[in-house]
Amino acid sequence: MAVSTFPPRPSALSAHARALRPAERLCHATGLLLVLSGLAHLVVFAVDGGPWDGPVSWRKPVTFGLSFGLTLIALTWVTSYLRVGERLRTALLVVFAADCVVEVGGITLQAWRRVPSHLNMETPFDTAVSMTLAVGGGVLVVLLTTFAVVSFRQRPTGPAGMALALRSGFAILLIALASGAAMIARGVVLTRTGHQQAAYHSTAPLKPLHGVSLHAVLVLPALAWLLSRTSFGEPARRRIVTAAVAAYAAAVVGAGIWAALTY
Repeated sequence: MAVSTFPPRPSALSAHARALRPAERLCHATGLLLVLSGLAHLVVFAVDGGPWDGPVSWRKPVTFGLSFGLTLIALTWVTSYLRVGERLRTALLVVFAADCVVEVGGITLQAWRRVPSHLNMETPFDTAVSMTLAVGGGVLVVLLTTFAVVSFRQRPTGPAGMALALRSGFAILLIALASGAAMIARGVVLTRTGHQQAAYHSTAPLKPLHGVSLHAVLVLPALAWLLSRTSFGEPARRRIVTAAVAAYAAAVVGAGIWAALTY
């Protein structure tokens, strides 16, 4: 009889109810600060004005602060349902939190300097910031792909529908990572060939696909958890989660078709 090398995972409700570990509290606090940073820059935009679109705008610290903050909080929560060693999970989450701070910090710094944050090779300092953000993006890909692989290797714990929600969320998240990598790759090629302005605008077609697919790992598991607090039976909850996964996948396909037509 095989003996599992993983520590026993708590049930869905006890996992939610248990006291947070120090690393989890750190990640939640960091995510909250990133969200507050995004909201603060929304106020800055309201006061200072300027364009919302384009490579230089207050949109970037707003959207990246909110997106990275919510993603960090979401990942800290949903990975508690994964069958992964606690030490490995803690290490991955701490690195992920640090990387989120670096990404949002670099983007915010460049917004205050009124220069583009990504694909900006105008000065040695701008190049250093741009390359740091690119490397940080690569670290994000490795970390999130690792969690995705874990979710498919060992069935996640949790209430009815949670395993499907988590696996679907991580699978869709991989699409977000691929589209993000494609944006950076195309932009770098255009920058290196002397088409700097074209590089700044080359990411537009893929942004909807990237944005829609990025948060499935929060939305779908949150739905499964909320359904567990209702009086619906397990078969009904699974059917609702399945329908939600199908609807989310359709939205991702639609964003992908739009990207293909406008790329």
